[in-house]
Amino acid sequence: MKLLHSGKVRDVYAAGDDLVLVASDRISIYDVVLPTAIPDKGAVLTQLSLWWFDRLGDLVANHVISGDDVPSEFAGRAMRCRRLDMLPVECVARGYLTGGGLSDYEKTGAVSGVPLPPGLVDGAQLPEPIFTPSTKAPLGRHDEAMTFAEVEGLVGVRTAARLRDLTLAVYARGAETAAARGILVADTKLEFGRDPATGEIVLADEVLTPDSSRFWPADRWAPGRPQPSFDKQFVRDWSATLDWDRTPPGPEIPPEIVSATRARYVEAYERLTTRRWPDRPLGAQNVPHI
Repeated sequence: MKLLHSGKVRDVYAAGDDLVLVASDRISIYDVVLPTAIPDKGAVLTQLSLWWFDRLGDLVANHVISGDDVPSEFAGRAMRCRRLDMLPVECVARGYLTGGGLSDYEKTGAVSGVPLPPGLVDGAQLPEPIFTPSTKAPLGRHDEAMTFAEVEGLVGVRTAARLRDLTLAVYARGAETAAARGILVADTKLEFGRDPATGEIVLADEVLTPDSSRFWPADRWAPGRPQPSFDKQFVRDWSATLDWDRTPPGPEIPPEIVSATRARYVEAYERLTTRRWPDRPLGAQNVPHI
């Protein structure tokens, strides 16, 4: 196979007419890839995405061809996928106010141009989930919030409406499913592409994982403060204790933070799927760029 692209977490290979997406154990925060890997992370992202893709198929088509028909050295953490023309928008749905959305709200009273009621605090549940898209910035640069009108200008009115509706539908299904398992989905980021043969809009990349979503334990939710989480916010919070300016090179992650981060990813997988994570890693970890 030929390596086409190495991103912050995934490597994309050409495999004939298909693509093979390999999720590594790399972790990035503030668009900086840290030098320390999180064991099993790539496998958790892949297996959880496959689980969700199966449960969202009635809402939107996805790019997965197979989770098994991949080279043996990538087994467990790779997907064979169809090629798409990717749409240049990060599609974000928010059901709770935190992170970058909270920062925007505190400055403007809105998120991505969507006005919100006054007086909301960190962790507050929104009156209803909102679509808050952003740009797709190149590696090393930050995504920038977009208004819905800007998305319409970029991809067209009909496509923008379809992206918004699909994003909110996936979020609603994911949030409902997770809530039944004791997890609040605060927000999630999705990517879509267009099938070049049919023009169909297709869900791609990963879906509802600890890398692309904020997962909070429902029994510990308390608006007005940062929430405990089952995602990489734990690493962001650790990095905030350091004298680091959020530019490369990133800091090494100490063993106790690595272990605690892995445990959070695994717990998210086990709670959502109700499946036990295997004791040993899924797949070898000898891929270049890891």
